[in-house]
Amino acid sequence: MEAPPVTVMPVTGGTINMMEYLLQGSVLDQALESLLHRLRGLCDNMEPETFTDHELVYLLKGQQGNPFILRARRSLSHPKAPWHLRYLGQPEVGDKSRHALVRNCVDVAASHSLPDFLNEMGFRMDHEFVANGHIFRKGAMKIVVSKLSRILVPGNTENTERLSLSYLVELSVLAPAGQDTVSEDMRSFAEQLKPLVHLEKIDPSKQRH
Repeated sequence: MEAPPVTVMPVTGGTINMMEYLLQGSVLDQALESLLHRLRGLCDNMEPETFTDHELVYLLKGQQGNPFILRARRSLSHPKAPWHLRYLGQPEVGDKSRHALVRNCVDVAASHSLPDFLNEMGFRMDHEFVANGHIFRKGAMKIVVSKLSRILVPGNTENTERLSLSYLVELSVLAPAGQDTVSEDMRSFAEQLKPLVHLEKIDPSKQRH
């Protein structure tokens, strides 16, 4: 059986191949409103964008080494919107004085047949989850505050269970390689969020899925 057709195109208004600069932290549920209030005062958009997304993580295991990982995400709030296919490279181990984690990021929009296409290509879904929350913007910086929930019945996004009593907070910037000054801007912004949340340079490869 041939793989179903899948359209892949660049995300509107962005460059496909960029570097992602990232800081992460978490905030307990009871501190959420205080953090959102602080972000409204600091960011360009006083009222954040809200989202509810379903993400599937696919693996392609090779003969040796780590599996190749792709992330497919769709909006549950806007079912007709394109899917997004994302590849995140290994964190760079270069300059230790960098204030943010840096990794290659490829993000493209795709048609709704993306999961079938990935399965036909030999990828297998490893896990899936639902993320919902708020998106703030400050210049080139994006601040995402999200609650993650595990899916109890595969494919059923209505049947979920919250993973923790906290919200994940991510501060990120997409920029061409070599723009390390953005990490200094991110550090300065992160300082303004203390003590509500402590954003740190965390290596995702050392985190459990």
